[in-house]
Amino acid sequence: MDAIGENPQNMGVPPVEGVGGGGTAYGWADGSLESSYSFRGVADPTKVPSAELLHVWCMHSTANIGQQEMPRPLESISLLAARNERESVQIAIRPKLSWGSSGIAGTVHIRCSDLCSSSGDRLVVGQSLTLRRVVPILGVPDALAPLDVPDTQINLFPGETTSIWASIDVPNGQPPGQYEGHISITAVKTETDSLLQSFGKSEKFQLYKELKNCLDVIQPVDEKPLEEVINRVKCATSTLKKVLASPTFQELYQDNGSADMMDEDALTNLSVHVKISITVWEFTLPLTPSLPAVFGISETVIEDRFGLEHGSDGWYSALDQHFNWLLQYRISPFFCRWGDGMRILAYTCPWPADHPKSDEYYSNPRLAAYAVPYAPILYCSDAAKVALRKELEILKSKVHWPKAYFYLWDEPLNLEQFELIRSMSSDIRAYAPDARVLTTYYCGPSDAHLTANTFEAFVNVPNLLRPHTQIFCTSEWVLGSREDLVKDITAELQPGKGEEWWTYVCLGPSDPLPNLHLGMRGTQSRAVMWRVWKEGSTGFLYWGANCYEKTMIASGEIRFRRGLPPGDGVLFYPGEVFSSSHEPVASARLEHFLSGMQDIEYLNLYSSKFGREEGLSLLQRTGVYLGPERYTLDHMAIAAMRAEIYRASDSLSEISSSLISRSQSPNLSSRFVNSIREGKL
Repeated sequence: MDAIGENPQNMGVPPVEGVGGGGTAYGWADGSLESSYSFRGVADPTKVPSAELLHVWCMHSTANIGQQEMPRPLESISLLAARNERESVQIAIRPKLSWGSSGIAGTVHIRCSDLCSSSGDRLVVGQSLTLRRVVPILGVPDALAPLDVPDTQINLFPGETTSIWASIDVPNGQPPGQYEGHISITAVKTETDSLLQSFGKSEKFQLYKELKNCLDVIQPVDEKPLEEVINRVKCATSTLKKVLASPTFQELYQDNGSADMMDEDALTNLSVHVKISITVWEFTLPLTPSLPAVFGISETVIEDRFGLEHGSDGWYSALDQHFNWLLQYRISPFFCRWGDGMRILAYTCPWPADHPKSDEYYSNPRLAAYAVPYAPILYCSDAAKVALRKELEILKSKVHWPKAYFYLWDEPLNLEQFELIRSMSSDIRAYAPDARVLTTYYCGPSDAHLTANTFEAFVNVPNLLRPHTQIFCTSEWVLGSREDLVKDITAELQPGKGEEWWTYVCLGPSDPLPNLHLGMRGTQSRAVMWRVWKEGSTGFLYWGANCYEKTMIASGEIRFRRGLPPGDGVLFYPGEVFSSSHEPVASARLEHFLSGMQDIEYLNLYSSKFGREEGLSLLQRTGVYLGPERYTLDHMAIAAMRAEIYRASDSLSEISSSLISRSQSPNLSSRFVNSIREGKL
């Protein structure tokens, strides 16, 4: 990112005591914190430039920006994106001093502009450019709560860094070129702040007395008769109306409590402006992901939290919302209900195959694979088998049938469970001989002649399940850091007979290996898909994206399941926890996963031109991913890989090569840019 000269941030960071001369002195005298303004008491943001009140700086999407993240210089944001791709960056804000009231450091107003190209094309705010506030979960920055655009306001707290997650979604048909815009951040004073500051002591006391009387009336209602409770509520309501109708609040009442947003010129002059540009290139990510990533959504969690009866209109609506929302992450969702012994009912579409919604689901071009329900797993009856046969007769006649699979059992542990898989698969294949059955596993059967926890028993599983399983989905936990064991697994498979090797992560592997647990580095979560691509598996499964602890209230506290690492099985949160919105709230980890899926498309493009070996070489020489314990911790390597693919593509001749220096992620050094231009990478 190039520095923005008009926004000096005075970014000196104090020395750590006892390190580098910090000593025990009260302060330091290097002049780095001098300001042109002298503050006495609370600052007035309508008269003071916001750069004097705020630290504002930008960081990569892979950074975990905690509340104690220290300020850095403000630089412009320059990104590179293909069409049908999402690129994100973070804007960090930290108050230098307080100008607010009621325990907050102050309020900031954030305004976004459209991103425009020289030819007049636009990436429109609210459609292509969105903002979300990063909210800590268990102290870790993770939940991405949506903010209104183009204008929004947030509160800052003393001594805390707040991160804003800015995403740009490039539409399929967006003309290539460079687009520029800005995000302005302005410290503002709300009407409530100025009103409270103008109160005299007697006015404050009167307001305090009225509100306390109201509280005293309403509080002691436990075990009171209903009639008395109603009377107390009426009394409290009357008191509150009296307070709000008083002259004290007359101005707020007339303006509906609007903030003093200042006029346009004042905002422009006082704001911190973050310049943002994105180079859109001619490559378009395929609408259907090249590699199917199937993620589970617990239907029982949805039913409990939102109070929905199974099969009701509200139930169908909730499942439909979750399905369509997850598609934006290049994920092929399936709903699941767990039974005894890890048997699982997995289905992508809640409607039967003869319902009009069925084709809408299965024909969706963003869906790479779909799970077909095996009804007899819940109801062992003739009617269930008839329903299965009808379902298969309809689906196997459709053009989307090659995307279908059955997921019957999760991680079988003994020969009895293996036999049940074979039996269910036989029922399915009697009606559809070309049906695909997926089985996840991390060991061999415990009661076989080989010890279950040996690698030999694990590798032997295909021989026990053939021909009743076509997708052998193995845990990365088994491999650990031994990616050389992949050849032993794949050597046992028969691709010529339609057998595939997929992988999954869950409880393991643990740090420092790639996974999606809370608190892992952004590149560590993104590396999940780098590993998939390098090892050559043709699909990926994640057991659950909403499997938090049970609650019967939509806005109830999010608690991770006991016995699992924090974040395991939870990649999004209910919107009701953070606002009145019913739309799910993504985690930063889910965004990192999306970036990894997009990286796969970049690597596939590069490999299609130069061969897979060159693609593997690119991962290695840019330092992005060398192995399960050797992947980049720095976003710079990712920028290097993407820039090399950009430079190597013959289809970008219409875009000037001079744009390359501006098409990287933040903090791209000039020496690195020159290396790209000279083709040394």
